Amino acid sequence: MLLRHTGGEEVTRELLGHLLACTEPWNVELQIMPQRQPYHAGTDGPMQLLETPERQWVGYAEGQKTGQLVSGREAVSVMQMRYAKMRSQALSPADSAELLQRMRGAL
Repeated sequence: MLLRHTGGEEVTRELLGHLLACTEPWNVELQIMPQRQPYHAGTDGPMQLLETPERQWVGYAEGQKTGQLVSGREAVSVMQMRYAKMRSQALSPADSAELLQRMRGAL
């Protein structure tokens, strides 16, 4: 997605700058999935994992026309394992930030 330059180079430069700014807060980690990873654990689509104040985990899976709240322990566990796998397949936060800087500098 970052290589498409949708909107032109200036828009892409601004996008890359915004993503770099998102890496600055201590409580945010940004990781980029490398292109050499044709199939990865996130290929099935967007998902969110949430922890309630009562320490219960729930998941939310999104499709093109639907969304599904997932609360069963086994299903949430599968989503947590998928998330962990995605993190292990992606570039580290430091390598991701370095890649964004190189991409912005190349424009």
